[in-house]
Amino acid sequence: MPTISRRTALRGLGVSLALPWLEAMGPVTAWAGEDTKSPAPNRMCFCYVPNGKNMANWTPKAEGANFDLPAILEPFKPVRDKLFVLTGLTADKARAHGDGGGDHARALGAFLTGAQPKKTDGTDIRAGISVDQVAAARLADKTRLPSLELGGEHGAMAGNCDSGYSCVYSSTMSWRSATQPLPKEVSPKIVFERLFATKPPTERAAQDAKRKSVLDFVREDTKDLETKLGATDKRKLDEYLSAVRDIEQRIARAEKLPPVKTPSYTVPASVPAKYEEHVRIMYDLIALAFQSDVTRVVTFVLANEGSNKTYPMVGVNEAHHELSHHDNKADKKAKLRDINTFHTSQLSYFLQKLAGIKEGDGTLLDHAMIAYGSGNSDGNAHNHDDLPILLAGGGCGTLKPGKHIRYPKETPLNNLWLSMLDRMDLKVQNFGDSTGKLSGLS
Repeated sequence: MPTISRRTALRGLGVSLALPWLEAMGPVTAWAGEDTKSPAPNRMCFCYVPNGKNMANWTPKAEGANFDLPAILEPFKPVRDKLFVLTGLTADKARAHGDGGGDHARALGAFLTGAQPKKTDGTDIRAGISVDQVAAARLADKTRLPSLELGGEHGAMAGNCDSGYSCVYSSTMSWRSATQPLPKEVSPKIVFERLFATKPPTERAAQDAKRKSVLDFVREDTKDLETKLGATDKRKLDEYLSAVRDIEQRIARAEKLPPVKTPSYTVPASVPAKYEEHVRIMYDLIALAFQSDVTRVVTFVLANEGSNKTYPMVGVNEAHHELSHHDNKADKKAKLRDINTFHTSQLSYFLQKLAGIKEGDGTLLDHAMIAYGSGNSDGNAHNHDDLPILLAGGGCGTLKPGKHIRYPKETPLNNLWLSMLDRMDLKVQNFGDSTGKLSGLS
């Protein structure tokens, strides 16, 4: 049977549909396209949730491989052995250091940059290059998109959002340079088009007018390709194309839903879809982007820092930020726990999805690193030490998850980012206030 190139794509009018790894592409060691024994390229994804956590229901009591799953971590039971819980990490540059209030803006602004955001609500914003963009710059020639910046909530890119800090800090995690934040995309439709379209929106009007699926435009290419594939590859291709079509249909359904009713607080506009469906579609799009190797670097801000989003799907109609100032009241902390558990449930869905996608001799989760957390710890205290941080995946065999690791107090969060860059085979000596790579991950 003839070997096909890993870069083979299905093409149609304004559409390029990249393929997942197939056996017909040759030995799995050729998939990475680099001199490596890994069966696939390593990927990295950074997921951010705002307003800290109810830490009493987050932090396991036991350390090591036999760690317990407190209420907020309970959804990870199916993927427990694929997960690190990392306790004791600190984002020092999210602290005031003489700048006064603004812990929410600094929490997100410093999370991936390791830099102290400049306190300004004008145009003279400044933070630092974020770790995802360090990776994206080095990997830019290997994928069609160097990186994807996604969000679950719209956010302003100007104005005062937190005690004199520009709104850009509260809504942006990814920074190409110290002065160039990368806006996140919240529209699943636009993200889908970025992944698969080869022409600008103005030239795709005919496609939209015909209401065709992406798959309709690549149908002939699909038929030609199938003649070169064995039974296993045909099944993989069918599963992949079914996943593409499923996301298309869900995006179309979500667009028809009425706008979500917002509370009486001043909040950013929302997309016209249920939040839980929105989040899952975004996670599915990340999986699709990794599976087709369109990009290897993704950031996903599930909601802006200081977000006042409500969570009626879990019975919480009060605003998230307001509840995070719980004053140790049991009823507020219980609602926070439910919000936090909603978010971990969505992440568990994503991890299970990655674990279910076969790639070479492993799964997509085996060939990825998924970091998840917040730049605030307890939202009531606005502290930036002992952060709620998770790391999932196998990192192409460079990670040995299934442990709760407690690091010494004040261990820089940037040590984790440095460790992840190292596992992308990107040799960076230091990042932000890093003091070295984290121990215990492999």
